[in-house]
Amino acid sequence: MQIVCLDLEGVLIPEIWIEFSERTGIPELAKTTRDEPDYDKLMRGRIDILAQRGLGLPDIQNVIAGMRPLAGAREFLDWLRGECQVVILSDTYYQFAAPLMRQLGYPTLFCHELLVEANGRVRDYRLRMQDQKRASVKAFKQLNFHTIAAGDSYNDTGMLAEAHAGILFCPPDNVVAEFPQFPVTRDYEELRRAVLGASGG
Repeated sequence: MQIVCLDLEGVLIPEIWIEFSERTGIPELAKTTRDEPDYDKLMRGRIDILAQRGLGLPDIQNVIAGMRPLAGAREFLDWLRGECQVVILSDTYYQFAAPLMRQLGYPTLFCHELLVEANGRVRDYRLRMQDQKRASVKAFKQLNFHTIAAGDSYNDTGMLAEAHAGILFCPPDNVVAEFPQFPVTRDYEELRRAVLGASGG
């Protein structure tokens, strides 16, 4: 049995924080896990900026409501789900992901939760668990799944290393330079071939 674990943002959908940064004109919010490997530092900075600018969860959700999956993402995901089990492992939040999951056909998603006050202010965030991507892949391996993982950022490299086969998808040059052990794919056709090549049969 085989399972493929995919990152969400940058692999199937655009980066939510980059979209929000562009819509609000706040360049500091464009920083993602492609730029900052310390996830807690990244999120604390985001929450502070939201508070300073008087922005909350409804503002972010308004931007997400106008977003669409990356071109070809739904077709790739439909093909992949016809071949094997698929789980999306993401460091986004359930409060962000729902509209985009609907457009992707409701794949299984493991992610985190924002702690939001009644007025919409983002107070904090709650991780499902530390290093949840790597832990999930490790658990699937213990269940005797042949595991393949694909992602684009620093926060994906743990699960890529843990999987039987790890694949980078459209990563930035800094991630490629630091993790040359992972093959790089630049479009869904290349990713499809890489998944087939890494199949456990």
